[in-house]
Amino acid sequence: MSKGANTENFTPCHRPQRPPTALMFTLLQTDTETKARRGRMVLPHGVVETPVFMPVGTQGSVKGVSPLELEALDAEIILGNTYHLNLRPGMETMREFGSLHRFSNWRRPILTDSGGFQVFSLAKLRKITEAGVHFQSHIDGSKHFIGPEESMEIQATLGSDIAMLFDECPPYPVSERDAEKSLALTMRWAARCKDWVVQKAPCTDTGRRQMHFGIVQGSSYAALRERAAKELKAMDWDGYAIGGVSVGEPEPEMMHAVESAEPHLPEDKPRYAMGLGTPPQILELIARGVDMFDCVLPTRLARHGTAFTPGGTMNLKNQCYTADKRPIEEGCDCYACRGFSRSYIRHLFRAGEILGIRLITLHNLHFYLNLARQARGHIELGTFAAWRIAFVAGYGPRGSGGD
Repeated sequence: MSKGANTENFTPCHRPQRPPTALMFTLLQTDTETKARRGRMVLPHGVVETPVFMPVGTQGSVKGVSPLELEALDAEIILGNTYHLNLRPGMETMREFGSLHRFSNWRRPILTDSGGFQVFSLAKLRKITEAGVHFQSHIDGSKHFIGPEESMEIQATLGSDIAMLFDECPPYPVSERDAEKSLALTMRWAARCKDWVVQKAPCTDTGRRQMHFGIVQGSSYAALRERAAKELKAMDWDGYAIGGVSVGEPEPEMMHAVESAEPHLPEDKPRYAMGLGTPPQILELIARGVDMFDCVLPTRLARHGTAFTPGGTMNLKNQCYTADKRPIEEGCDCYACRGFSRSYIRHLFRAGEILGIRLITLHNLHFYLNLARQARGHIELGTFAAWRIAFVAGYGPRGSGGD
């Protein structure tokens, strides 16, 4: 937004602002050998079973697939991006339609990020102040400003089921002193986000209250992660995300960041690891008590001809698939695997046909969504620990794609 918040841009809820937490998240079961959790979220636009993978719809669309196809894949919740949607199409258009749900014809839940990460990673000539961030659009260089209140208002206008607080995502590596300074700013912004939410009580287009998640920052410093988790818990958010991971740090540090925060988060609220990850990473984080995940890898790698399988990734552009009659993954029941061969999909890529990208995208999304479904089933059966170990051990790069 280039100007201050306009409090008439959305409809507030005229009902109790804090309904019982149990209406939003119920912890159904915890694994006996790990910290894996089986839960259920009841959101304004539907029920979400956890652990859950959330496809990324940056600009109001999951790249390459329609809402109807996402429903057929049984995607229960997707992401929208505050930074991108605020720049294009803009909140004037969004107010005309009433919500991102109505604008994009998606009837199930949506989570929107706050725009903080994109402001820090994409915006030109940004200037961070106590008030927020002044920046230039990566699209046309136009000048904008987003602060905590502006971010929450944009997300209220979008009408997402879950909105994230506005935070600063520090780079990696970063000194402990700079990480502490960044975290202090994020905590002050968090308090402003909370005040705005309590005062404005934003609703979704269903008439039900929008949910709001805090974001734990602190880089790779355990004490900072613990401090952030405790301070955010005291603010009483609807859920808690662990941010600032998968920003270039080694995988052990990624896991350590989650392990440093998780023990200090409430058990009766959902936990979200932002922007993660590979299939093994997701299972490892489920084992560490995380419930929600999003990642661009399924759609991004599909655009480069790479498919996910239980044995690892395969590049379907490779010559070895020229006459391969098998599906991408034998035994998979996704649309791509039910009707098309590796050979045909390779041909589509070589011919520059969009269908090739779409088929791999459908398969990859099915693979990630099914991975979460399998995790839920194994937690219920008490077999998650053994299944996770076997999956991770069998997963790896398949350079030439040979079986």
